Amino acid sequence: MRDLLVLETAAVLAGPAVGMFFAELGARVIKIENKRAGGDVTRKWKLPVEDPASPVSAYFSSVNWGKEHRWLDLKDAADRAVFDAMLAKADVLITNHLADDAEKLGLQRDRLRELNPRLVHGHIKGFAAQPQRPAFDVVLQAETGYISMTGTDEAHLAKLPIAFIDVLAAHQLKEGVLLALLQRERSGKGAYVEVSLEEAALTGLINQASNQLMTGAVAKPLGTLHPNIAPYGETFSCADGGRIILAVGSDAQFAALCTVVGRAELPTDQHYSRNAVRVQNRSALAKELGIAIATWDRGPLLNALLEAQVPAGALNTIDAALATPAAQAMIREQEIDGQPTRRVSGNAFRIEPY
Repeated sequence: MRDLLVLETAAVLAGPAVGMFFAELGARVIKIENKRAGGDVTRKWKLPVEDPASPVSAYFSSVNWGKEHRWLDLKDAADRAVFDAMLAKADVLITNHLADDAEKLGLQRDRLRELNPRLVHGHIKGFAAQPQRPAFDVVLQAETGYISMTGTDEAHLAKLPIAFIDVLAAHQLKEGVLLALLQRERSGKGAYVEVSLEEAALTGLINQASNQLMTGAVAKPLGTLHPNIAPYGETFSCADGGRIILAVGSDAQFAALCTVVGRAELPTDQHYSRNAVRVQNRSALAKELGIAIATWDRGPLLNALLEAQVPAGALNTIDAALATPAAQAMIREQEIDGQPTRRVSGNAFRIEPY
């Protein structure tokens, strides 16, 4: 990827995440920021504890590692000429403008293809059939069903605490752009790759979609619980104040869990003997297990469950999660505009030649 030139006019999260993906693989990525608007809007999306005078925010930093930053106004003729010269040499362009803005910015598909027939143009839009409609993650989470399933009950709904739909769309666009680059190696021709946030969100519904499509069941908010499996997603407090979560997916794992916590009789109880009845009686089961688990400290319990091959984990805060060896190895640091920034790598794969 080191000879790949990627231009990015996209802002916020999904498009820039794709740009950072290529930067982490060694590509030269040039982020074009609108100098008339003060750059990517997320530069100003700061927590109250952040320095208001800093030119960057933590949010902005999360998906802008390893890039060069060029400040251009694509509505200005001179700046457009600079952009066109870069575009003529580029391999990939990443955009996320509204449809009506394409002509104003010189980003029409026909124009780009004429400037560079080998260009792979990856574009993220909001809604599949409403190209002029602004799209923000919380709205997409609402309209594609996520918020209706999240939270503890219908009076206490919640959104996922990250821009999850943007993340899904970024992964879809990465895949599409990589496929287009592979095709270009064979055909010599560029391509236009388009992903909508709405369709990316729908792909993420996975089993909940099939539950509805095949049975008519409409998912309700279950908090951390799984609609098909129990005990799966139940959380418990331990004697030392630590909390754990269970993900028991089979009768054998349930039997092993009960043996570990000293309730070996539960798998023979007609109310808990099979997964289907455990789902029906999950509240009562959670109370039974909670009493037993409360006698354990978290560390020894998790070790015992691991030894018995029972899926379980610590309920960590984000600072604890980022302190783990795996997370520490994924942290990327860089100065942007003179400011030290940190983020977690966007790539979680390794390629090892045979």
